[in-house]
Amino acid sequence: MIDKHLFTCLIIVSIAINICQALECYVCENQEDNEGKCTRTIQTCQYGEDTCQTEISWGTTPYWQEGALKQHYISKRCSTKEKCEKHRRGLMDTCTHIWYQDWKCSECCRGDRCNYYIISGATVKTYHASVLISTFMALFYHFYL
Repeated sequence: MIDKHLFTCLIIVSIAINICQALECYVCENQEDNEGKCTRTIQTCQYGEDTCQTEISWGTTPYWQEGALKQHYISKRCSTKEKCEKHRRGLMDTCTHIWYQDWKCSECCRGDRCNYYIISGATVKTYHASVLISTFMALFYHFYL
């Protein structure tokens, strides 16, 4: 029989490990650039969310008006690997990067704050490359700028 105190300690350690392993992602919604909220707002993801997701869209303002200029809109959030992959695959037909058409792309990465930079064309399968690039760029920015 397991001692009640030992069992309680095991539960507390288990909870502490889960809290310590919580993923952090940058979060923002429909921002016009990758500055401000998109690079300063950090969220600790919910249990089960193991992926950071970035969505980039190009088009006219959400409230369409004649002659409106096209611009980028950036959204970042926590997600699960499965949801992010499904969303990314669903946008593949619209992810054209053609300047005169509206388009939308989604990217996924794994690792704390890995969605700081927008790396167009990244996929869920390139986690390590995107994390490595993001880390290198952050270090370069920190030490040289």
